[in-house]
Amino acid sequence: MSKNVRVRFAPSPTGPLHIGGVRTALFNYLFAKKHNGTFILRIEDTDQNRYVEGAEQYIINALNWCNIPFDEGPGKDGGFGPYRQSERKEIYAQYAEQLIASGNAYYAFDSSEALEEERKNHEEKGKTFIYNWHNREKGRLINSLVLQKEEVLKRIKNGEDYVIRFKSPQDETLHLTDIIRGDIKIDTNILDDKVLFKSDGMPTYHLANIVDDYLMQITHVIRGEEWLPSLALHQQLYTAFGWESPQFAHLPLILKPTGKGKLSKRDGDKLGFPVFPLEWQDPNTEEISRGYKEDGYFPEAMINFLAFLGWNPGTEQELFSLEELTSSFELERVHKAGARFDPEKIKWFNHHYMQEQDNIIIAESFKSQRQELQNIDTEYIALVVGLVKERATFVSDFWELSHYFFKAPQTYDEKASKKAFKEETKDYLSDLHLMIKALNDFSVEILQTEIKGWITSNNIGFGQVMMPLRLALVGALQGPDVFEIMFMIGKEETLKRLEKTISQL
Repeated sequence: MSKNVRVRFAPSPTGPLHIGGVRTALFNYLFAKKHNGTFILRIEDTDQNRYVEGAEQYIINALNWCNIPFDEGPGKDGGFGPYRQSERKEIYAQYAEQLIASGNAYYAFDSSEALEEERKNHEEKGKTFIYNWHNREKGRLINSLVLQKEEVLKRIKNGEDYVIRFKSPQDETLHLTDIIRGDIKIDTNILDDKVLFKSDGMPTYHLANIVDDYLMQITHVIRGEEWLPSLALHQQLYTAFGWESPQFAHLPLILKPTGKGKLSKRDGDKLGFPVFPLEWQDPNTEEISRGYKEDGYFPEAMINFLAFLGWNPGTEQELFSLEELTSSFELERVHKAGARFDPEKIKWFNHHYMQEQDNIIIAESFKSQRQELQNIDTEYIALVVGLVKERATFVSDFWELSHYFFKAPQTYDEKASKKAFKEETKDYLSDLHLMIKALNDFSVEILQTEIKGWITSNNIGFGQVMMPLRLALVGALQGPDVFEIMFMIGKEETLKRLEKTISQL
């Protein structure tokens, strides 16, 4: 690419960042890094009525946790700031006036009541009211296309409310190009004259978006499918200004687990999975929404999972590092169709990344979650983690998988006890206790050699000894290698647990 690639992720700070927004940010990040470009965060906060305290910082924290930080944005000025639209509002008026001067936009003074009346009149006739070429100059609507110039200036001077609307052309066919969806044709007769600017001095999303993308030299606009209906207007605005437009790519929707409809927070609440990267507490209601971080997911698992929602590398490979994703990512391999969200698949990814994690790091996290572990050496916990983590998906799984490494079982699994404890079991365990007590070397190798040799030499079935031994140590027929467990808890604790089991038989 001849131009320096510059892409932007432009969320509104109206609440927590949805998983779909994270996917959009990720695809922008991957595209930028693939082409040695710049990933920009722009906060689109022109709608101050919907602004939520803390939402902007949440967005920044979420991107950082996902390991996809922005290169330019609030607090990281790359020479194109400010990066909050509310701090750029004095910029937009001149561009709105420029469109008026070129004949591509006009003032409209219609009250909300008058517009509602028009809608009702059309509905009574079985029609839909669209403010455009069909009715903007017929006299029922009040705008600068039908008023004298002096009248327009007088109304503005008197402080009358107005909006500036884009003058959508009549009887034209727009030819649009989208990297993902290909060529798109739009009949301009079906387009309405969108509001670009309001008399309160604030632009609408459409004008601010185009002006900011132009001034920030954005080369590619990668955004969600919900913005596809705006593409026609945005392309027309670039043409009206005489600017070269960026290339557009509209990502497919993330669908509910059922595959029908867009994924929502309600789906997560209903099916028991988060839809936000980090936990969020609503400042107004104090309602807490779960986050993937707090639920025990690794950011690598989340990113790997999200990359496959709508994109495919064209190979059988599913597990990608961020560097591998960057190298492989191409917008041309993004699908048009919606991508079904599978909460079980992200667990699969998390299980994989659990195996990749350093045992000490997992141990520290595990220790922080359990009061029972506060006085236990972290390195010992890390050894335990290494023995059981192949069965774990989350750090919160570790206590159930490994509690017997830290404290003796208080009860024995009832079903397993009936299977393992027979009439001769007490004698076998008593003899085993004496044999273990006499051992000087308590390494895994010696334990395995001596105990297996003892069983063989006494012509005892392995299950007749190993099952009750495991029950004595664990309390259930589960866990890693018995000899590893014995070595970890030590000779003294092993003998204690055997003594307790023998006494209860």
